[in-house]
Amino acid sequence: AASGLCPPLPWWMLLLFMSSLSFAAAGKLLVMPMDGSHWLSMRVVLNELRKRGHEIIVVAPEINLFIGASESYMMKTYPVPFTKEELDGHFLTFAEINFKEQPFPLRIIKIFENVKNTSALLLAACTHLLYNRELMGYIEGSNFDAVFTDPMMPCGQIIALHLSIPSIFFLRGIPCGVDSEAAQCPNPPSYVPRMLSSNTDRMTFTQRVKNLLISSSESLLCDIAYSQFESLASDFLQRPMTMKELLSHGSIWLKRVDFVFEYPMPVMPNMVFIGGINCGQKKPLSQVSDLFALYHLVWGCSIIHDPSSLHLASPCANWPHVPLLPFAPFDSVGGTRLAHPTTANTASHTMWIGSF
Repeated sequence: AASGLCPPLPWWMLLLFMSSLSFAAAGKLLVMPMDGSHWLSMRVVLNELRKRGHEIIVVAPEINLFIGASESYMMKTYPVPFTKEELDGHFLTFAEINFKEQPFPLRIIKIFENVKNTSALLLAACTHLLYNRELMGYIEGSNFDAVFTDPMMPCGQIIALHLSIPSIFFLRGIPCGVDSEAAQCPNPPSYVPRMLSSNTDRMTFTQRVKNLLISSSESLLCDIAYSQFESLASDFLQRPMTMKELLSHGSIWLKRVDFVFEYPMPVMPNMVFIGGINCGQKKPLSQVSDLFALYHLVWGCSIIHDPSSLHLASPCANWPHVPLLPFAPFDSVGGTRLAHPTTANTASHTMWIGSF
């Protein structure tokens, strides 16, 4: 007999192993989403998870943009101290800032102001959840296996640490770069373009200086966006907590990016690129020369040759045509055109949600 071979497992050990597989087949998932277009991408993932037998509970504020009931999950809501009109007005302002052509310094100031206002809304929602005794009692007693959350709103991660369970992050990125810091991921400004810089991975000396200045201002942006969340997390968890420390506990980072479009950058082993996951349902493009596609409601438009000729496109008629990113070829991705051949240009707040 060959002494190097392992003896066969007893039947009872095989039975125990098979039983553990059945228990691992499905889990109970607490979902803490970020509203807006972030949710539209996350919802696709939840539908698939439900098909695979997982039990999903989504916790969201009563006042929101898109988060609604579904057969794919159970939904729990909680009251918040703002109205639907206030929420809608805030996001319309956000869209206007991103599409309005203005000098770079003024744009940065406007974005900082909007980040501050957005942070105040998210903080109010998070505070009302964490100190909602009835809902938190339900969450604490439900024996969740993991938290699936968008770390742009760190409330989900605060709850994950409170429950001592793993967290799965679902994000494109956090503008101030705290996600890279938390994951201990190299993020050198010498060749990784910063958000809002309009730089590519091939920068001139002047562009690198601009990139460095934006990188230096990221800590200020993080302070504006998340300093109050750090205080909230520290009070709730009863220990000092920073955003970097908070997000460093993330088990898996599902990032809605892909190197087909994104600039080269270092990534960590627990980061998985999932860009375009919700673009799986392909539909043939119309051969009509005047094609218009409304992109996620108010978030963007495909600009055609004469947008003013269409009633639906009239809100976009006066928007400037934004040049496509040099590192994102518009002609093809994997041999397939991204838009109709007669489409002049595409403007959107992000290309990772989907192209229609």
